[in-house]
This record gives sequence, C-alpha cells and structure tokens, in this order.
Amino acid sequence: MLKHNLIAGEWVAGTPSPNINPSDTSDVIDDYHQAEPAHVERAIAAAQDALGPWSRGPLQQRADILDRVGAEILQRLDELADLLAREEGKTLREARGEVTRAGHIFRFFAGEVVRQTGQHLDSIRPGVEIDITREPVGVVSLITPWNFPIAIPAWKIAPALAYGNTVVFKPADLTPGCAWALAEMLHRAGLPAGVFNLVMGRGSKLGSTLAGPGVDAVSFTGSDGVGRGILRAGAEHGFKVQLEMGGKNPLVVLADADLDLAADCALDGAFYATGQRCTASSRLIVEESVHDAFVELLKEKMARQVVGDARASDTTIGPVVDDRQLQSNLAHLARAQAEGATLVAGGERLQRGTNGFYQAPALLTETTENMQINQEEVFGPVASVLRVSGFDEALAVANGVRFGLAAGICTTSLKHASRFRRDAQAGMVMVNLPTAGVDYHVPFGGRKGSSHGPREQGSYAAEFYTTVKTAYVRP
Repeated sequence: MLKHNLIAGEWVAGTPSPNINPSDTSDVIDDYHQAEPAHVERAIAAAQDALGPWSRGPLQQRADILDRVGAEILQRLDELADLLAREEGKTLREARGEVTRAGHIFRFFAGEVVRQTGQHLDSIRPGVEIDITREPVGVVSLITPWNFPIAIPAWKIAPALAYGNTVVFKPADLTPGCAWALAEMLHRAGLPAGVFNLVMGRGSKLGSTLAGPGVDAVSFTGSDGVGRGILRAGAEHGFKVQLEMGGKNPLVVLADADLDLAADCALDGAFYATGQRCTASSRLIVEESVHDAFVELLKEKMARQVVGDARASDTTIGPVVDDRQLQSNLAHLARAQAEGATLVAGGERLQRGTNGFYQAPALLTETTENMQINQEEVFGPVASVLRVSGFDEALAVANGVRFGLAAGICTTSLKHASRFRRDAQAGMVMVNLPTAGVDYHVPFGGRKGSSHGPREQGSYAAEFYTTVKTAYVRP
C-alpha cells in the first residue's frame, strides 16, 4: 500500500520521500509522502467537521476502537518492533519494549473512556444545583519526535481520542514508518472520517499551519526552540499548549551507594537507546570518595557493550539516528575537551559492515558545571562526570541547569533519598533506578525549561485534552 497521508478518511498523495535505515544507509524502508501546508489546512477542516458527531457519539464506540488498536499493536509486536529498529535505530529488545508500551497505552485509554467523572454539588444559593463536567478541548494538533516513533504518538493520540477530540497528527520526518502503521490501524479500526488525520513532512514546512488558526490545542514533544515558538503561537491564536522539550538529567551517586547498581543505572540511563532519550542520565554527579572507583566500574561495563546494527541479536547499542545528529554529538565532545574535559572512554565514530551512523558511547571526566556539555542537551550516547564533596553540593549541582525533567540518585541512605525526592527540581525522581524508565499509567513531565502545560499520560492526560464546564441548575 502506498504510504500516503490520511485526510478526511482518504489516503492523499504528497511528495514521496525515502525513509532510510540508520544502521545501513543503502536500505530504503519505503517512500512516505510528505504533505504540503494546504494538506494540513484540509486536515484541520476535516477535524473540525468531525468534532461534533465524534465528541457526542457513543462512549463504547470510542472504547472499542482504542481497544482494537491496542490489541493489534500487541499482536503485531515482532513486525512493528522490526520496523521501529530499522527506521530509528533502537535495538530489537528496546523496540519490542516500546511497541508493547504503545499497545498498553491504547488499552489503558480504552478504559479511561468510560472512567470519566465529574462533580455534583449544592450551590450556596438555596434550590440551585451545580454540575462540573469535562468536555473535549476540540481539534488537537499532535507533533511528535523521532526518538520514540510509536510510544509518544500513542500517548498523545490515545487520550486525545478517548476524551472525544479530533486529531491532526504530524510525526517526525525521520521516522514516518511507525506513525503510518499506527494511522493505518486507526483507520481500519473504524474511526469516522476526519476524526484522525495524518500529515507527514518537515516541521519547518508544516509547523506554522499545525500551530495556527483552526486548532484548539497543540501537544508538542521536541526541541526547546520549536517549543517556545509554539508557545508564542498559542498566545497569539489562543490555543491550549502542552510542551515537552528535553532535559539535562542528573544521576547522583553518593559514597554509600551500591556502586555496581549505580554503574548499571548510569549505563542504562546514559547510553541505552543510543542516549537518544529526553530522560537520559547525561550528567553523572559522583561523590569524591567513590569517584574513581565508579568511573572505572562504568568504563568496564561500557567496554562490554556491542555497538552495531539495531536488528542484530548481539547489539546492545544501535546507531545514531542520522548523520546530522552524529555530527552534533561529535561537536559536543570536541567542545567539552576544548573546555578542559577528559575523554576517558569512547566517543569516536565506528565503522561496521554496513554504512551506518555508529558511535562508541562516550564518557567525559574532569568536567565542571559551567561547561556547555553540562548545560545543553546532547541527545546522544554521551555522559559527563562531575565530582562533588557530598550530598548538599550534589543536590545544588543537580538543580543547576535550566531543565528539570528527570533526576536520579543512588544511595542506601533513607534520609538522603527522601530529601532528594523532595528538593530535586524535576518532574520525575528515581531512587536507585535509571532516570530513563517510566510507566504509562502515571504522569510524565518536567519543570523549568523541560515542560509547559499539563502532564502527559495516565489519568492526568485529561487535564490537557479536556476543558471544564460548570453548570448551575434550578430544578
């Protein structure tokens, strides 16, 4: 089937663009059709037309459609995981985990459809009753990144539809394959025409239309600069905005920590998924007395990793998503060393049997807070180590960036763990766990420069995808 855009229930051609495998650039997965701004305008109009009937339609219809999609995702686990690994570069193990999560998200929100609640209150005025209910926010633009090409679309699309909204969805242009497969499943599941629309292409071309007149809300996950632009557009056009814009996440390792566990947490958080996670542990803040031992242990674990084709059975770290990202990673490493950091492991571009974007995971030591490597998100398999004298300095360093998505600590001290949970300036805190593992049924989001607007996932998704109505009634 041709990989067209889905608009008003019809597959619509655009300009074909190849989807390239980052493990082997000679492998073209398929040609996916990129939309024009006029296609986006048609999609928004179709979503507007479909909103009334869909939002007022039977709840069981919504629940059944979401449940069917979730069931099909899980049924096609191996096929979709292979596609994900092939187009994004995650290992098959990681891809299977992401696809499974997407299926569970749809099934969770199938249940949320019929779990929506309100309030009935007495007024302060005798004989008057008050009902507080939630209604769909309206037409929602959903813009997703390339690093989780099926899970992040799932956790935006499923709640948007569950709460009765209509959707215009634009996936990242680097990873259209999983998004198109998801759109095709939604189309076959029985969604009325216009309820869900897929427009593929570059954000620089389509973004101003997606975040412009005619939409009631925009949910975006991606770069800080683009997110801030959407926030300005929301202020101008009056639509609701939800933003997830990355992190510079700390993992604190105290002297009383189980160092083997701490090194495993750092390895997972910093380097798995090729470090291409907004929750990655990119800053390793280590107490002075265990600094050297921790670094040596982490280096040993890094040396055992296999960087290779994402679909190879022995690969533990796949390729970087494309050459542009790889060059950015290498530039960050060069800048860090020029500022005085020491590269103690990895970092170089690797050659494998196929032409891909392979990079050895990199570990930097002797870094300081004000270095760019400790202030800006790299979004690659790069971690820096900072020495600290104790818990108070570690907490201050952990909080000393403009981001606040996730923060972790490895310690056996209940006192320090409790204080870190309370005082870490992050939306999510992990104790003796990698910063990069999150569940689908609880809120996801950060503070400071990482996020704006209501949280994503779980029942908290209703805060963004619905609006509250208060009705006063004299029976």
